[in-house]
Amino acid sequence: MGKSGKKPRESHRQGRGRRASHFCDEDDYDLPSSAYDATPRQNEESSEDNDDTSEATAEDEPERDTEAGEQDQWQGSMPSKFHLYQLSVQSPKGDISYLQKFFLMYVGGRAPLHLQEDFCGTALLSTEWIRTDARRTAIGLDLDLESLEWCLENNLSKIGADGYSRMLLFHGNVLQPMESRLVKQKFTNLVHGLDLNSNNGTGSNSCKQMGLADSKCLANLTMSEADFPARDIICAFNYSCCCLHSRKDLVLYFRHVRSVLSERGGIFVMDVYGGISSERKLRLQRKFPSFTYFWEQDEFDIISRQTRISLHFQGGKKQMMRYAFTYHWRLWSIPEIKDCLEEAGFKWVHVWMREMPNTQSGGNAKEYNANRDVKYEESQHFNQGDAWNAYVVGVANV
Repeated sequence: MGKSGKKPRESHRQGRGRRASHFCDEDDYDLPSSAYDATPRQNEESSEDNDDTSEATAEDEPERDTEAGEQDQWQGSMPSKFHLYQLSVQSPKGDISYLQKFFLMYVGGRAPLHLQEDFCGTALLSTEWIRTDARRTAIGLDLDLESLEWCLENNLSKIGADGYSRMLLFHGNVLQPMESRLVKQKFTNLVHGLDLNSNNGTGSNSCKQMGLADSKCLANLTMSEADFPARDIICAFNYSCCCLHSRKDLVLYFRHVRSVLSERGGIFVMDVYGGISSERKLRLQRKFPSFTYFWEQDEFDIISRQTRISLHFQGGKKQMMRYAFTYHWRLWSIPEIKDCLEEAGFKWVHVWMREMPNTQSGGNAKEYNANRDVKYEESQHFNQGDAWNAYVVGVANV
């Protein structure tokens, strides 16, 4: 349960809705009592346990660059909550490794180049996607403007000017993606190869005539006014689809996804978690060299299948960032997800399962760390257990 999703302000809205975070003295907050880690990231070591176990990844996954040196520089103050989230929750290289694996297995015939990351937040995965291959492009979509702007300043800026020409971030709702608007960037470096659709109104024609050099024009660009390459892969990770609380909205979202996948074949990949532990109150923690990450899960409503998840961060001995992120989720079952994908027009749906460590096991945090040898496996049947993660893969146009 190390991954996390995004909280909408309403059940039908997309994005990483943020509850205001703040620091407080440790004495003012009763820390979670659980001594178990949440799912660890790759190559992140506990300062207490020096454990090198990591979240399962595909066999050909490259090693993730450690950021321990950067963490060691955090003296006196906590970094951004977005940076802490990326360190403690996300594993972009592992996700990309599986995305490539799924595409080659279920579509094949070409290398996937064009990615769309829905509920992208700080778009760390999209940034890593374009960093590793100069031919790749990425589109990120999220409802939280703050996280998108943070990405431009802290993630995409590290790629260089070429990154701005191959990755675009849009601010909007996944249920109304074509109305989302391009996030203001360094327009002098932006999208030299972007084609604008001349059939979508005067705004598009004006931008084309200005040669994409006018910042006001670009700032008003919507996704519907831009003619992007059809997506090879679309993903919604960190349990983001749990932000959609109704079946109607889930099917609508899947239909939007299906409509922009390549006619040559494409895949949609989402993750979901479950198990007995997902339907009860739960507190988990994971220690990092310079901070501790806490996952707090409220009581589970079995009628609505909804719960609230809160993420906290502790830096040093005295500072606590409470409710850095809070999400209200509906926990979808795998059969529900499969039915909705098929209703939305996906031809095939595949499920890859991975058993997670037992959250009720006694012992210290090291004992909860996942075994890096435990991989996701395609499954037709899977017995219920304490905790599991799954990738659900929808395949279209093959």
